[in-house]
Amino acid sequence: MGKQPVLLAPMEDVTDIGFRHLCKRYGASMVYTEFVSAEALVRSIKSTVNKLTISDEERPVGIQIYGRDVESMVEAAKIVEQARPDVIDLNFGCPVKKVAGKGAGAGMLRNIPLLLDITREVVKAVKVPVTVKTRLGWDKTDLIITDLAERLQDCGIQALTIHGRTRSQMYTGEADWTLIGEVKNNPRIHIPIIGNGDITSPEEAKMAFDRYGVDGVMVGRATFGRPWIFKEIRDFLDGRPADETMDFNWKLDVLKEQLRINVERIDEYRGILHTRRHLAASPIFKGIPNFRQTRISFLRATTCDELLGILEKVRVDFSSPNTLGTVP
Repeated sequence: MGKQPVLLAPMEDVTDIGFRHLCKRYGASMVYTEFVSAEALVRSIKSTVNKLTISDEERPVGIQIYGRDVESMVEAAKIVEQARPDVIDLNFGCPVKKVAGKGAGAGMLRNIPLLLDITREVVKAVKVPVTVKTRLGWDKTDLIITDLAERLQDCGIQALTIHGRTRSQMYTGEADWTLIGEVKNNPRIHIPIIGNGDITSPEEAKMAFDRYGVDGVMVGRATFGRPWIFKEIRDFLDGRPADETMDFNWKLDVLKEQLRINVERIDEYRGILHTRRHLAASPIFKGIPNFRQTRISFLRATTCDELLGILEKVRVDFSSPNTLGTVP
């Protein structure tokens, strides 16, 4: 993966194949699929099985699974192995209620013996490297990551990603990287430690490497509608000047391509659904006056042509002399 790798975090309804391809193209060292429910996989639910579609162009690529019992997680890992990912990642970090509330994802942080059993058995069941993504603990009275990291390493995982928040924080407040640094600097830890949480700029990525010594940095929400963030970070880490060709028109073309890839690879209806989320969140439209109505029209568009038409109108409006605003 090279020096100072920067990874795309697995995110539900975000890291579909089109988005992963673009992130890879613009410098992501590794990408992950949306997370996959072990139970749904074992039951062969079509929409879940479809998430296992990966391509050689995006390698190295990880497939992430979540569940709440040993049997279904082992079974799911064996199914995932057939899709030939480079890594199978176990999600012990998702904080959302429908996952954590049922004991899966970050819910596993309330049942460490089961979490370790699942990890141990999945490692034994597959030949693909197994990694884990988790949080600092369930809440601030239960910051268990330093001890948990050693125990997960003993289960045979090949790398550990730590999101610097507790489950109860969800995505609020600031990520605490000091504990991530503590895990990394523990002399008993020999597996790669990847830090995650609040990396929204090249400067923050560099600071994570310099200050905490992590082996990799994972970027999540800051990638929405901004797959080129990986190029920005990569250029900065490697000491290259910012690429001035990446202007508003260039970025708009990237988003249009994302739409085209998704429609091609998924289908028109779902391809649009996936892309609309990125368009609504993209920082390139910040600062354009009276943009709210356009953002609403993004979310209402139902055909590819309609969405492309709106984007072209934005381009024309942006280029007109009356338009103010700068592009991040």
